[in-house]
Amino acid sequence: MKYSIFTAVLLGAFCVLAKVEAHIDIWYAACVTNDTNTEDELQLDGDELFYTDFKNKDLVYTQPDFVDKIIFPTWLQSALGQQQVCINNLNVAVISEKNPPEEVDSPQSTIYPRNKVVLGRSNTLICFVNNFHPPPIKVKWTKNDVEVKEGVTLSRYYPNRDFTLHQMSTLSIVPEEGDIYSCTVEHKGLQEPLTRMWELEVQNQSNMGATAFCGIGLTLGLLGVGVGTFFLIKGNHCN
Repeated sequence: MKYSIFTAVLLGAFCVLAKVEAHIDIWYAACVTNDTNTEDELQLDGDELFYTDFKNKDLVYTQPDFVDKIIFPTWLQSALGQQQVCINNLNVAVISEKNPPEEVDSPQSTIYPRNKVVLGRSNTLICFVNNFHPPPIKVKWTKNDVEVKEGVTLSRYYPNRDFTLHQMSTLSIVPEEGDIYSCTVEHKGLQEPLTRMWELEVQNQSNMGATAFCGIGLTLGLLGVGVGTFFLIKGNHCN
C-alpha cells in the first residue's frame, strides 16, 4: 500500500492600508511512498505563485503577466533537496504509526465548455475533478460512446485547503448538433467509475421564429384590446 503525506505551512503576512489586513501564504509539500511523484508549491491567499517541476528541475511561476512576480531564487535547490527527505519522513511516520489505513476521499466531477458554444466552431470541454485523495485518478473521454484520445490533456494535481486534491482534464472539440460527450473518472475511492455527460443543446431556428412571431402577435393583440377599451370608455363619456 502506498501512503502519501502533505505538509502545509501557513505564514501570516500583514500589510497596512486603511486597516490591517492579513494575507495567508500556504506552502504545500507532498510525496508518496515508493514513488518519485512529489508536489511542492506556494500559494498566496489561495492563488498559486509557483510550483516545483521535479522532472525538469525547474521552478515554474504561474502568476499572470500583469502581476509583479515575487522571485524566490533559492527555492528550487531547497525543494529538490527536500524531495527525498519527504519520502524518508513519510516512511518513518508509517512505521511509527504501525501502518495505519490510508484515508480515502472519493472524487466529485463536473463537465462544462470553456467558451460559449457555437456549432462548427472549435471549443474545449473541461472535466473538473475535485475533493479526492489520494492520487492518482484516471480520466477517459468519449464522443457518442466512442473513446477519444486525440486532443486530451490532463493537468497536474492541485491541493485544496482540506488536503484533498483537484485536477482538470480537457478535450478539444468542434461541436455538432447531436454530439454527446462524456468524462469518466476512476479512483480507488469509487465503487464504480464516475461518469458525467455533456450534450449540445441547439434550439431549432424555426421554433425560435415561431416563438418570436407568436410573441409579436400577442403584443399586437394586447395593444388592440387596450385601444378598443380606450375608445369604448371615451364613447361612454360622450353619451
